[in-house]
Amino acid sequence: MSDDAAVVEAPAAPAVPAAPAEGAPDGVFLVHGLGGTQYDLGSMHKRLKNAGFVTHSLTLPGHGTRPEDLNGVTAEDWIDAVVAKYREVRDQHPRLHVMGMCMGALLAAVVAQRERHAKGNLVMLAPPIFIDGWATPWYRGLRPLLYLIPGLGRTMKIEEEDPFGIKNEQLRAIVKAKFERGENFHYRWVPAECIRQVDRLRAILMKGVKDVRCQTLVIHAREDELTSIRSANFLVETIGGARARMVIVENSYHMICVDNDREIVAKNVLEFVGAALPGATSALANDPRMSREALDAAVGAALDKLAAGDFQGLRELGIPDLAWVQPGVNKVSGAHTGKTFAAFASRITQGHAPRFTAFGTPVFNRGVALVPATLVAAREGAALESQGALLLAYHGGKLLEARWFADEVEREDTFFGEPEPEAPGAASLDTAFDEAAAASKTLRKAPDNDTLLALYSLYKQASVGDVAGERPGALDMVNRAKFDAWSGRKGTSREDAMKAYIELVTKLKQDDV
Repeated sequence: MSDDAAVVEAPAAPAVPAAPAEGAPDGVFLVHGLGGTQYDLGSMHKRLKNAGFVTHSLTLPGHGTRPEDLNGVTAEDWIDAVVAKYREVRDQHPRLHVMGMCMGALLAAVVAQRERHAKGNLVMLAPPIFIDGWATPWYRGLRPLLYLIPGLGRTMKIEEEDPFGIKNEQLRAIVKAKFERGENFHYRWVPAECIRQVDRLRAILMKGVKDVRCQTLVIHAREDELTSIRSANFLVETIGGARARMVIVENSYHMICVDNDREIVAKNVLEFVGAALPGATSALANDPRMSREALDAAVGAALDKLAAGDFQGLRELGIPDLAWVQPGVNKVSGAHTGKTFAAFASRITQGHAPRFTAFGTPVFNRGVALVPATLVAAREGAALESQGALLLAYHGGKLLEARWFADEVEREDTFFGEPEPEAPGAASLDTAFDEAAAASKTLRKAPDNDTLLALYSLYKQASVGDVAGERPGALDMVNRAKFDAWSGRKGTSREDAMKAYIELVTKLKQDDV
């Protein structure tokens, strides 16, 4: 163990935290890895936000600029920055989970140990306690000798090389193209002195990890080219099996948040932090983390929206992936989640003026409310009055899912009409759009600004629809230009925007020689 680790003293015990604001959601503090950014964690920020969490992150000292800026940054600088951010956000939430990727996992664990973290869980993704993966050279143990050579640590470059921590060949090609274009999403190299500081950080954690007291999840790839599962075993054994457990994924390299097993990683993380997921029948959905008074108020707000026929407004009360389940076999039936919810709300309100009325007394089962109601709607020459019950599932103040159970589904099928047949090529259009979005990230030559704005606006129009919100101010030139470009597509159908986007990407790929 390094002598450097022995001189680092743990700070004094933190002050008693203040109580968070009433009704505040849970939070997650995410720490990126060496040379990286929050993109190291893939879509984890978005997934957590969609599940009702508030996420926090920081840019570690020496990061986000150029690799040379890592010279002179010490392990203590990284620790101090993460501790400061942790203390800043800790009291804002009833529960705060701490999560890190690679070196960020080491920093997250050091914070959990030093701050006696107990108000949430710790998640360590691919933590490199030992640098002994299959792609590390045989002479890796000689690094301390290199550190003794004056000046070498600042001038010697440790380059990021193929496979870039990624087993998925298509994604690896995208990352390689980004590096070749010089995009600053991740440092292509770091100074050798920086690796010395990571070694010091590893030694600091190895000495103190036995004092981690919160529930801990370690996720590690069996084929990690940087660090073997010996690291995961060490952490679980040292923290203790009563508090720590591990998940081993089988089809990824080091960057597990973006590689082939990313869905498995996300699922385990979300379950471990008790995430609220769409699906009222889920056990998680039945743990509301809300008082009965808060549930009453939330249900009342949802019923007000439904009484006014404001289906779009209902989304404001829910998580971004709010799901609505409409029974029957008709033009508006089915499970509508996230982006498809907006399309459902548009279809059901177009020419029908639907709303819910005659609400009965809600029956609660923890986070789920069952409310007797009647769906009424009208169009030229026909009217609908359909009795049934609404099921609303909540977690942390947010609506997760709404289901309508009609007593006589056939009435609604007759009123709304038979579902429209799928347009020829519709499924293939979605596939082509997704493929074009992936291909746009592999362009070797960066498009000019006008083309970038065209790509952005078409993608947003195809995936979200018409622009909403206020136009950014004149000083925010970039976001103002993006807003204006998107606004210029207003009224363009999803299908037309997708086709135009595919056509533009195809042309760019043809010219990218």
